[in-house]
Amino acid sequence: MAVSLLALEVSDLCLGKPALRSLALTTTIAEALFALKNSDDNFLSVWNCDHAAKTNNDYKGNCEEEGCDVCECKCVGKVSMVDVICYLCKDENLLFPSDALKAPVSVLLPEIPGMVVHVEPTSSLLEAIDLILQGAKNLVVPIKTRYSTRRKQLQKLSITSPTIHNGREFCWLTQEDIIRFFLGSIGLFAPLPALSIDTLGIISTEFVTIDYHSPAISELEAISRSLADETSVAVIDSDGILIGELSPFTLACCDDSVAAAITTLSSGDLMAYIDCGGPPEDLVKVVMARLKERGLEAMLQEFANCSCYSTTSSCQSQSSSSDEESVSSTPVSTLHRSGKYSRSMSYSARMVRRAEAIVCHPKSSLVAVMIQAIAHRVNYVWVIEDDCSLVGIVRFYDMLKVFRESLEDMA
Repeated sequence: MAVSLLALEVSDLCLGKPALRSLALTTTIAEALFALKNSDDNFLSVWNCDHAAKTNNDYKGNCEEEGCDVCECKCVGKVSMVDVICYLCKDENLLFPSDALKAPVSVLLPEIPGMVVHVEPTSSLLEAIDLILQGAKNLVVPIKTRYSTRRKQLQKLSITSPTIHNGREFCWLTQEDIIRFFLGSIGLFAPLPALSIDTLGIISTEFVTIDYHSPAISELEAISRSLADETSVAVIDSDGILIGELSPFTLACCDDSVAAAITTLSSGDLMAYIDCGGPPEDLVKVVMARLKERGLEAMLQEFANCSCYSTTSSCQSQSSSSDEESVSSTPVSTLHRSGKYSRSMSYSARMVRRAEAIVCHPKSSLVAVMIQAIAHRVNYVWVIEDDCSLVGIVRFYDMLKVFRESLEDMA
């Protein structure tokens, strides 16, 4: 069995994975925003397709058809609602947010090389892990599908569509996919899974914190960096006690009106604003008043336009397959999102996280922390002492290092 792990290819981990929804590199941020609001995905891939890269005078078909070899398509990154929110919070975009949305989506992509890497389906599992340990966040893997004419016609009606090149679609392979796979074969790594994260030395002290009372806008760069690093920003009090977090995953379940909240609220108030995807009405009024005080009339108008209130059940920690399964509590005001789904209300379409941090203890076992992270769909777990003081963070990245070393020992 151990030998079979070493023989695995990345295609074995991609079975059943959905094809990527894509945006063109020249798509405007406004178009990307519309696509995100109408998508069940928190991230959309961005592609640079050069249809003039190769010349084939004899070929008269469409580059998206199978057998075409006259264009080159490459995934150059991914964007989420968090990218749009952080972009709108920049000083140069606060006065005229509508004009800022006319820029191409390429301005949202981080200038960090190697975050998205194309790999062949025959690449080994070890090669995939090595690429991630070298800095790749997403591996782009081609998958074989039957691409019908009817499907192509439906895709032309949408801004986003699976990217087709030589009859192939593509999917992501992420850190979570590999950790989830290792969890399914965890017995092969005994006694490693039972060891504590402290014993394994994978508790990292490299993390970003912000004081509960500090302005949220002061850590805008930290939020952007945590999105790129697939971690989060810890919110602590003056004694170093972990209160919660400003998680890119939670922000991704909101809409662009959160930019106004980041600009005007403290970190503690922002946690309450984004908690479960629905802001309390009193904080909405605070945001509007402070925007007016600062003379941000355009942002105030944009914020007011999407602030249509209705009373709805507040929040639940994970997705539900039906209304009967949903957990209701005190009614709060939520912002309606345009499109097919309300991003704060579509619990059947996506998982919505609270601003409450996921935590473990230094003596927690590796397998316990893996299960925690996977269950909450995050790439990290905060590590606290018995008094709730924050001591570190455990990331999938650190876990993969341990598993990589174990696989070497199996060879």
